[in-house]
Amino acid sequence: MDKDSGVGVIDKSVSILDAVAGSPASLAELVERTGITRPTAHRLAQALEVHGLVARDAAGRFVLGPRIAAWSAGADPIQAWATTVVVELRDTTGVSAQVYRRVGVQRLCVAAAEPAAGLRDTVPVGALLTLKAGSAAQVLTAWLPPQERSTALRGAAFTAADLERVRERGWAHSIGQREPGVASASVPVRVDGQVVAAISVSGPVERLTRVPVSVRRALTDAAARLPGA
Repeated sequence: MDKDSGVGVIDKSVSILDAVAGSPASLAELVERTGITRPTAHRLAQALEVHGLVARDAAGRFVLGPRIAAWSAGADPIQAWATTVVVELRDTTGVSAQVYRRVGVQRLCVAAAEPAAGLRDTVPVGALLTLKAGSAAQVLTAWLPPQERSTALRGAAFTAADLERVRERGWAHSIGQREPGVASASVPVRVDGQVVAAISVSGPVERLTRVPVSVRRALTDAAARLPGA
């Protein structure tokens, strides 16, 4: 935190939001990143969670909450589109749906919808995930400039040949890359020809070992509905 407003609770709250915006944080990591005492960090993080400004990921770590995404929807056409389209995609396919944007060397979940029953692949809005594994990571990496793509491939669960296939067929598929037992499929979202996001479905391997044409079509149709796509 490089500015001091003179209102301590506001400064500390913003510091916590800054800390979780970079990557998910446990309470200990919040304390380390912010320099705030553990009791105060815990109290403020819980208060921010009540208001939807902070949420928890599957591991219980603090991440940006859904209210942040809701506030940004009016200014970001992708955010507004994503919030609606993931619900429709979930209802069409019966599995989890997400939209991701690349943020540096990670990917940010900007929208997510989970099925009411069955195995869920819970990824909260605001979660930052790796760009080294998963079908969305493949999509967000496949259309990078060659030098950036080469750098991003270091340590990745997929290869340059895999990304070439993604570019050729226009969609990506992964089985257990990010999490054992979970498979996913993703397609690029383009604006003016540039890949700006990836839209995905994910669920149990048994459901997505093969990606039916109907699922690929649902993904492609959803991506095409972005204004300006």
